[in-house]
Parts: sequence; C-alpha cells; structure tokens
Amino acid sequence: MMRAARCQKTTSVPIWLMRQAGRYMPEYRKIRERVSFMELCKTPELAAEVMLTAVQCLGVDAAIIFSDILLILEPMGFELEFEPDGGPKINNPIRNSSDIKRVRELETVEPLEFVMNTIRYTREGLDDSLPLIGFAGAPFTLAAYAIEGNSSRNFRQVKAFMHIYPNEWREMMNKFAISTARYLNNQITAGVQIVQIFDSWVGCLSDEDYKKYVKPYSRMLIDLIIPGTPIIHFAPGNPILLTDIREAGGHVIGIDWRITIKQAWEMIGANYAVQGNLDPAILLTNRTLIRQSVQHILRQVEWRPGFIFNLGHGIMPQTPIENAIALVDAVHEFGIIR
Repeated sequence: MMRAARCQKTTSVPIWLMRQAGRYMPEYRKIRERVSFMELCKTPELAAEVMLTAVQCLGVDAAIIFSDILLILEPMGFELEFEPDGGPKINNPIRNSSDIKRVRELETVEPLEFVMNTIRYTREGLDDSLPLIGFAGAPFTLAAYAIEGNSSRNFRQVKAFMHIYPNEWREMMNKFAISTARYLNNQITAGVQIVQIFDSWVGCLSDEDYKKYVKPYSRMLIDLIIPGTPIIHFAPGNPILLTDIREAGGHVIGIDWRITIKQAWEMIGANYAVQGNLDPAILLTNRTLIRQSVQHILRQVEWRPGFIFNLGHGIMPQTPIENAIALVDAVHEFGIIR
C-alpha cells in the first residue's frame, strides 16, 4: 500500500475500501444498537474496535480510522448533530456574510483529542505491516455542509454564497484550509501513515468555478501537510476536474466510477498514483460479476506501478458482507503483478 501510494513497483495490487466499517457489517449494527453515531465516533475504544473488526473480516491491505469529516466543524463554531438515519445536520448554518464571523480557526486539536486516541488504539491493534489512513474533509466540502446545513441535491446556497460574497468566501476557505492541515498533521503525529482528503461534493462545480473558488484552498491545505506523508486526494462527481485536482495536489488521485481508470490516468499523468474505481453498486450483484469487474479494471491498469484498488465511493449499507469479502479476495487473486 505504501509503495503503491508512492508510485513505486509492487508485487501485488493493494486494496482497501471507503466506508469499510459501516452499516453493512453485523458487528457494526450491534454496536450501533447501544450508541449513537456521534457517541461511537467520540468513544475511541469502540471506534477502533469497529475498524479492526472490519480489517480482520475483509482482509484489506490498509485500515482507515473510524471517524467523520464533519467532526472538525464543532470546535470551529458549528452545531453538528447526526440524525437517527445517520445523516449530518448543521443547526446553525451560514446564511449571510456576517455569519462568517462565527467561523473559528482550529487553533488546537484538543477538542478532537478523541480522534487522536482512536488513531492510537487502532494503530496498537493493527498488524505492523498494515498502514493506517487518516482523513479529513476538503475546504469546499466543509464549506458546503456549513452553508447548506446538510446534504444537498443542487448546492444552490453554497454556489450563490461564493459568487455573492467572494471576500467572505476567501476568509472562510482560508480558515478551513489551515484548520484541516493542523488536524491532519496531528493525525500523522498520532500514528497514521497516509492521509486522504475527501472533497465529496466538489463535483457539483464547473471547471471554471473550481479553479477560482476551490483549487487555491485545496492546494494550500495540501502544501501545509507534513512532508513525506502520502496524500490521497479524492474529489468525485465530475471527471472534467481531474487535471485541476491533480494540480491542486496529492500523491494519489482518487477516481470514481464515472470515468474509466485508463482514461483518468491518461488525464492525470503517469507520475501520479491512482485509486479506485469500482462502482459500489457492483457489490449488490453476485460473486461472478464482482470477479469480472475486478478483472476488467485490472486489465485497464496494465500492471503499472501506483495503483490502489478501491470503490468509486463508500460501501453501500445494503451490501452483503460476503460480497465485500469476495471483492477483496478477487483483487488479491487477480492482482498479482506479472
């Protein structure tokens, strides 16, 4: 995993899965019967347990800390809650230019120390040969949640805000970039070996808007991360943005299923590693189709160094756990480098 992230030669294709500990797992559902999602995130022993259980069950080549990208918003001045269905909600969203004054830069990670403890517990329970991935939300995705208040179909409020209030947008995005870098650097110090930046909602933007309103702040964040740490930059939803996403930074560019790995790698360039990109819906089918899909993606890769197998997004809650296991087994079977 570490060699692939650095675009070095490997003997096999590594695989891990976004949302590899989640509602599709019986063990996870059992814990959630006792605690809420927020309580789970803030209880390091339990958060480490669900991820270690997933790693052991699936046989993946890396673990990712069990957390949520929006937890950083609480100490930055936002009232965050997760509704019973797991969906996030900001109870005091930004609605006008004066609300920007409420956004506090994260000057210390002390309010998020439970995340650092989750890292320590997970690292302690993880095999030494497996890397631990830390993560955070990118500035735009944090801003989108902060302004919309929850998930959105059209992101009309965040788009309107960045056009109407460019100065306030700049101030807020600077705070998000600096705060997120501080958060990720503390994760690295606590024990993660790789970090992934999730820009989950940036695909709603045009290329022109991405260049103007997002790219400078993603680059700022990435430039502030401790040198030598592999960075995965995952920004799904709009393949037209891939070249700019590469220029914004990161050693590994995450790819969703809306473009083939071969096409994406041609856009990104041979000097970058890529991660992806099986459609999560394939895991709702059967073992035969899963294995065929794995072979199809690996044929596109042509055994080039720097490939990490993953889904094009997180595992769906409806996924049969045996199908997730079958996916990992297929990559280990067919992903031996010739």
